[in-house]
Amino acid sequence: MEKVFVYGTLKRNQPNHDVLNDGKNGKATFLAEANTIQKYPLVISTKYNIPFLLHKASTGHLINGEIYNVDTKMLAFLDEFENHPNFYVRQKTCVKLTNDDIVECWIYFLTNYPDNFLQLKYFSDYDSSGTHGLAYVSRYLRDPQDVSQFLNWNNLNKKVCS
Repeated sequence: MEKVFVYGTLKRNQPNHDVLNDGKNGKATFLAEANTIQKYPLVISTKYNIPFLLHKASTGHLINGEIYNVDTKMLAFLDEFENHPNFYVRQKTCVKLTNDDIVECWIYFLTNYPDNFLQLKYFSDYDSSGTHGLAYVSRYLRDPQDVSQFLNWNNLNKKVCS
């Protein structure tokens, strides 16, 4: 079993949480709420209002999320769901539980992003129906051409993040 920290649409009561409960994807068990011990920029962007955790430590906020214990089948499903490593990159990162224990978890980061993403508003917690007023558009309702163009930009503009 592996620990995965989720911060966006995979959290409980969020639009993509059902994939964690679908046994055909593997097994995922909620463990705890937690937050990162490093600050990161969590932004909402694109016309689909997608939450992105940018891989730029020491910028932004401590990020609130949830830890799940997942089996290898679910981890492989999440890698495909998050398009790892072509779009998001899964990286081991330390997070702090509410009792102050520190645990190492996998987190999906966006490592290659347009520079203007760093100019967006940073959030510490994501809620698809939050006060930000940016309604998340389900991946099943998106124009595949738009997603393809963003993926192509992402792959053509690789950069090294610290």
